[in-house]
Amino acid sequence: MNRTVYFNSPFLLGFEHLERLLERTAKSAGDGYPPYNIEQSSEDSLRITLAVAGFSREELNITVEDRQLVIRGKQLEGSDRNFLHRGIAARQFQRAFVLAEGIEVTGAALENGLLTVELSRPKADTIVRTIDIKAGRLEPKRSVS
Repeated sequence: MNRTVYFNSPFLLGFEHLERLLERTAKSAGDGYPPYNIEQSSEDSLRITLAVAGFSREELNITVEDRQLVIRGKQLEGSDRNFLHRGIAARQFQRAFVLAEGIEVTGAALENGLLTVELSRPKADTIVRTIDIKAGRLEPKRSVS
């Protein structure tokens, strides 16, 4: 399998971590379970809604790992029910979303089989910094051990 390089331009410096995040997300994107929606709930907030019918709050886990929102579900065993037909999926899942710098998870709620995760995106401040140009040769900074 060929590895796709997204940030191979010489003008994109220091984006290796983003490429790793995209690769990790692409690996988990192949599975369509559980289905989800992403909507912009206001100018500076997003909402992810996952259809997790049959899962309780205790069987769901939401974490943020290395700027990646990870939602996991695993139904607890111990049911004494004898199914004649089982059409509602009861398998475990993991769904991952890469978060842009500054996006924060502000809350989550489970209601009527839908897990809603609220995200906020603060307004970005534009910072302009002037770099002083020195005459002569620029010596590289040395790290102190």
